[in-house]
Parts: sequence; structure tokens; C-alpha cells
Amino acid sequence: MGDSGFQFLDILLLGAIAVFIALRLRSVLGQRTGHEQQRRAPAESAADTGDNVIALPRRDAEAEPADAADPKIARIRAADPSFAGDEFLKGAAWAYEAIVGAFAAGDKPTLKGMLSREVFGDFEKVIDDRARQGHTQETTFVGLKNAEIVETALNGRTAEVTVRFESELISATRDRTGGLIAGDPQAVEQVTDIWTFARDTRSRDPNWTLIATASPN
Repeated sequence: MGDSGFQFLDILLLGAIAVFIALRLRSVLGQRTGHEQQRRAPAESAADTGDNVIALPRRDAEAEPADAADPKIARIRAADPSFAGDEFLKGAAWAYEAIVGAFAAGDKPTLKGMLSREVFGDFEKVIDDRARQGHTQETTFVGLKNAEIVETALNGRTAEVTVRFESELISATRDRTGGLIAGDPQAVEQVTDIWTFARDTRSRDPNWTLIATASPN
């Protein structure tokens, strides 16, 4: 057999190898490994897929908070199952510091987004009176010593939560010449405030609004 015969055999051999490789690739790529479904539905349980997969928690399957047995918390959770007292207090503490700072600075836009219409009107009046007299308020938020839920209520679908804040502030009021007319810029004052926040439990907006402020008798 001449050179052309050998070349023909080489072509047949290469062709057979190519067919073999193509069949092997098809057999592998055409199989399901189980990971395709896992990527499409990561929240499936291990029992459903047969794989050792940790299911992602769903909102309606979350564990109840430690304070769920508290009647005050249970009252709100009856209307909003996602409510957790400790998480609410974290947000309330942030709001307390932000509102105190915005009020001292006369920052009406910030206050308007966090207060009810009635409370904003009261704050706005004090800010405007202060401006007309040429007074400035200097407030330094030293820290929050304690925050606790003291009362809750449901008015229709509106949840109300009252919080007692115990904080430390440095506060001073000055006239237009910079003279001190109230407070002490060097003294830390112990302050107690009782604030009530409200939220429509059927609203998609998770934010709470300050609807009332008071001080203990």
C-alpha cells in the first residue's frame, strides 16, 4: 500500500476519534447533575433536591423574637408578624438621636420626613420663634443610656409604640451676640423623653412616624 493508502487510513482514524469525542461530550453535557435546579431555586430544602443544601429562610418561617411572649410585643405582632421589639428599639434609638440633632439645628426637611403633621407643627413653631429672636441652640448628643418599650396600642390597622428614652445631652442656648441665655455648654444633662411612634401595618413603607412627645411628671 502506497503513501496515499496510509493517508487514507490516517483520515479514517482521525474521523473515528472525532466521533468518539463528540459522543462522549454529548453524553456528559446532556446529563443533569442536580446543580442546575439548585441554582434556579436556592430556597429549596435539602430533602427536595437530595443535595446537602442549606435552605434560605423565608419571611413567614423566621423564628419568633425572644420577646415575642411579651404582651406589648404580641399585641403588635398580631397585626404585623414581622415586628420584633429589639429591632424596633434599634431604629427608634437612631431616630431619637437624629430628631434631637435636627431640632437643635433647625433642620426642617429632616424633621418633616420623620414627624407627624401635628408634631412637626409644634417643632416648627419653636424653631421659627428661636430664629426670630436670633437665638441658636447648641446640642451635643453624649449617648443613650436606655430605651424601652413602655406601651403599645392598635388603632384599627395603625400600630403605636411608646418608648421611654434616657439620654445624656449637653445643651446651651445663645443669643444673637453669642451670649449664653440657657443651659450649660460644659454640663452633661440627664434627659428622659417619652415618645410615641406609629405605622400603618398594611403599608409597604417600613418607617415609623413620631406622633407624640412627652416628659415624665
